[in-house]
Amino acid sequence: MAQHSVAGLPAAEALLSEHMTPGDLTPGNPAPRAQAADTHAVAAKAGGENFPVALRLLPRRHRQHLMAVYVFARTADDAGDEAPAAERLRLLAELTEDVRRLYASLGESRGPAEDGGSAEQDTGPPRLAAVRGLARTVTECEIPIQPFVDLIRANQQDQVVTRYQTFDDLAGYCRLSANPVGRIVLHVFGRFSPARAEQSDLICTGLQLAEHWQDVAEDFRAGRIYLPLEDLAGHGCTEQDLAARQTAPAVRELLAFEVGRARSLIDAGAPLIGTLSGAARAAVAGYVAGGRAALAAVAAADYDVLARTPRPGRARTAGELARAFARGR
Repeated sequence: MAQHSVAGLPAAEALLSEHMTPGDLTPGNPAPRAQAADTHAVAAKAGGENFPVALRLLPRRHRQHLMAVYVFARTADDAGDEAPAAERLRLLAELTEDVRRLYASLGESRGPAEDGGSAEQDTGPPRLAAVRGLARTVTECEIPIQPFVDLIRANQQDQVVTRYQTFDDLAGYCRLSANPVGRIVLHVFGRFSPARAEQSDLICTGLQLAEHWQDVAEDFRAGRIYLPLEDLAGHGCTEQDLAARQTAPAVRELLAFEVGRARSLIDAGAPLIGTLSGAARAAVAGYVAGGRAALAAVAAADYDVLARTPRPGRARTAGELARAFARGR
């Protein structure tokens, strides 16, 4: 599921130490040491993001698996967002091949041909710390390759698609960028089923939309617009309206419409909570709570997402979590 709850750096550092092999730490092996340092830097970002790896009530094993997933997902995002533009597609292709190497080394299927990999690549062990760190999680939780490949594909799509004509087009992007995380989480807790995956997909798409509606200004500065173009036109808005310092009334009306749509998706998937118990129930309730709180923050800002990024307070998120957990939806 998309990113909701905060991870603390100390837990991340402990996990990364477990992921590193003795060879990673030897002075004569500088490349793995550099990769480990890069992975520590990636994990450090968890403290400022909404990824659900620090619900402190979760058992340590689950926290570790979720952090391994976070580090991988953040590595893919950084390759797609922060690397030099000319290098991004190459780096993402290499990440895909490294995931294939991981599954091959574990004796698992290398995945479908359409994931962009090449059958001609070598089948040695994975080279990147973020991919090596998935080994125990993939094995113990029986996670298939496709969700990881889809997360990379979402970043590949970001390199070539910067606008979405329709909401269906945007939902297709969310099937790559957000829904795979929810499916991975169900595997981590041993609660995956096709029916639960469908409910998780609704939640995750809603969470991804909530994040986009918070970050309209940031995305626009990066050259991306996730508001469907047909919705912009339907509300009498133009792309230039998104460059303003404050949000125009027509854009606020558009955001109110989009926030309502995202909330409806989260609410439609939220009964998933009621099918779960214990740590799994707490984790999914945390996702739902984070999404509802984020959307409430946008509404509380009167949908002005251009002057500043609306963020929910911890008290609001905690209240949403308690209600979602107790009600099971």
